[in-house]
Parts: sequence; C-alpha cells; structure tokens
Amino acid sequence: MTSIGGAEMVDWNLAVATATRLVRPGPEVSRDEARAVVGELRRHAKSAEEHVRAYSRMYGPDAAEAPDTPVLVVDRAGWIKANVAGFREILKPLTDKMQARRSATAGGAVLGTVGGKVTGVEVGALLSFMSSRVLGQYETFAPNTRDLPAGSATAAPGGPRTGRLLLVAPNIVHVERELEVDPHDFRLWVCLHEETHRTQFTAVPWLRDHLEGEIHGFLAQTDIDPANLLERVTKAAQSLVGGRSEDSGTDENLSMMEVVQTPAQREILSRLTAVMSLLEGHADFVMDGVGPQIVPSVAEIREKFQQRRASGAGRLDQALRRLLGLDAKLRQYRDGERFVRAVVDEVGMDGFNRVWTSPNTLPTKAEIAKPADWITRVHRHTDS
Repeated sequence: MTSIGGAEMVDWNLAVATATRLVRPGPEVSRDEARAVVGELRRHAKSAEEHVRAYSRMYGPDAAEAPDTPVLVVDRAGWIKANVAGFREILKPLTDKMQARRSATAGGAVLGTVGGKVTGVEVGALLSFMSSRVLGQYETFAPNTRDLPAGSATAAPGGPRTGRLLLVAPNIVHVERELEVDPHDFRLWVCLHEETHRTQFTAVPWLRDHLEGEIHGFLAQTDIDPANLLERVTKAAQSLVGGRSEDSGTDENLSMMEVVQTPAQREILSRLTAVMSLLEGHADFVMDGVGPQIVPSVAEIREKFQQRRASGAGRLDQALRRLLGLDAKLRQYRDGERFVRAVVDEVGMDGFNRVWTSPNTLPTKAEIAKPADWITRVHRHTDS
C-alpha cells in the first residue's frame, strides 16, 4: 500500500468493502444453472481462442509459443476484487505524487488517513457501478496476476507479470435475458470479443508496457494543486449543466474527466484514445468476422446489442456514463471498427497487422478517422 506514516493514500480494503456492499445482486439462477454457465463460458473461451487466432492472423501459422494466460469466470464481487490490484498498479504515479506533497505538509499523516478513507469509498462506488456493466475484460495491468488469487486485493511481490481473462457470468446472463437471445450463442459471441483482446496483448509483447507508460505519463502530469484543480472542476461542472461555455471553450459532449486535464494530458489522451479505438474496433471486427461461422444467431445478437449500446439507460445512469467518459468508449467501438474494416479492405489482414509492429505504426487519433492517411504513412512510405 502507498502510505504516509502508515496512512494509505487509498484505503483499498475499504474500496473493496464499499463496492461489495453497494453492488447490485445478479440475476437469479439455481446452483446447477450457475455451474453450467461457468463451465460453458470456460469451454467457449477455449474455443474462441482457436478461431480468433486463425482469423486475426496475429500469430501466423504457428501459435505454439503463445503465452498461456488464465481464464477466470467471476461474479460481480470477484470482478471488483480482481480489479483492485490493477487500480493500485496503474495509479501508483499519482499516489506517489500525492504522498510527496502530503509529506511536506503539516498534519499530512492525519490528512492521509482521512483522505485514504474518503478516496476508498469513492473508488468503491466507482467499482460497484462498473461491476454490473462489464461482460468481460482482459486484465492487463495487475502485477503478477498469474500468482494473484481472484479474491485478493494485493499482489504477490516478484515474479512475472502476466494478464488474465475475466468473464463476469451474472452480467452475461443478465444481458442475454434482457435481449432475449440464444444464451449459448451469446456467451460464445462475448468470448470472441474478449479473446481478441487477450490475443492482442499476448501476440504483441510491447503493447502492455507501451500503454502502461502512456497511462503513467498521463497520471504523472496530474495537477494536484487544489486551486488549479478546483478551477478546472468548476468549468467541467458548468459544461455538464450548461452546454458550451464561451469562456472555457469546453464542449457539452466532453466528460468531466476530459475537461479537468492539463494540456500535456490532452496530448497523451489523444494517443491513448487512438490506441483504445484500435483495440476495441479490432475486437468488434474480429468478432463479426468469426461470428457467422460459429454463432448461428449472430445477426440477431449484433443488432439487439447495438441497440442496447445506443439506447443508454435512465437519466442518472446516463449522467454517470457521461461523467466517466463511457460514452466516448462507445464511440471507440464504432470509429475503431470502421478504421480496421477500411484498412483490411484496402491492404488485407496481413497488411493491417503492420499496425502491431511498434508504437510508431499505431494509428493517430486523426488516422482513426482517416484510415487512408495511416495506409499512406505505413504502407506507401515503407514500400516505396
């Protein structure tokens, strides 16, 4: 734990306790039904692995040396606990910066104790909100995940850092019932998307370190001066309730997360947005490419799921999604999939896979919107 005089900057145990207390119960299933769902998701994850690798061609003809990362089927509380280690790891630059500031402040240890409790509750509320919405996740950033129990809030020191695939069984069951689609087809369809994310990170060894470096750089640039932060939060609040502000130059479609950023952070976020659009769009593209071969009702599932993505929910849920930038994530699926499709149509799958060569071949945010510019930069210049 990051601490000052024993005071945690974020009380992670309190975060887990808060999230577990607030999380909504999942759909009602019998013990036998739950056991059947878990077994089927594990089988589908294994089946999806073969299909995704063959279609995406990211491993080439021989995938024998592909890393064997774990697949965990969890409930909502299990997802919360599994994600705490990742939160701690990725937030370390920010907590270190706050620790240094408080160490130089009179009463910093006391403030650290109080602040850790407050932040723990806030993080717990966020985890609770997200835990009922995530269908699956390739957990990329938690340290030593191969040695980390699913219910642990801490990571074992030392050892290799590996990812793992999480499938949130109650959320998958909830959505398949809500959409009234074939449950067996839907479960396999979800596994295709999540397995594509696992393939992205296992087939491209540098990708995780690159993303982690960008996120750490973003957090290191965070301005923790209360006066400056308060000014940006005020502007963010105005943009959320009052539309566009001529003074701030903010747009009503910005989330608060975007408005409170520094200029340096906006540059990093632009690169991160492009990468995340690529990853999410590629997962949707592969899922749609493989789906018709092995998921009989894929067309119905896709149509209903897209309608669900677009419709949102109640006013409170929509406000939270906007505040957290989740609407931007939905745009990443759409824009990224268009980019991947356009590039594959023009240069084929192997030509598209040049995107994974190095950080320099990743598309920019502008190139996501204009795939022809990426093709020109990566293909025309290197082939001439």
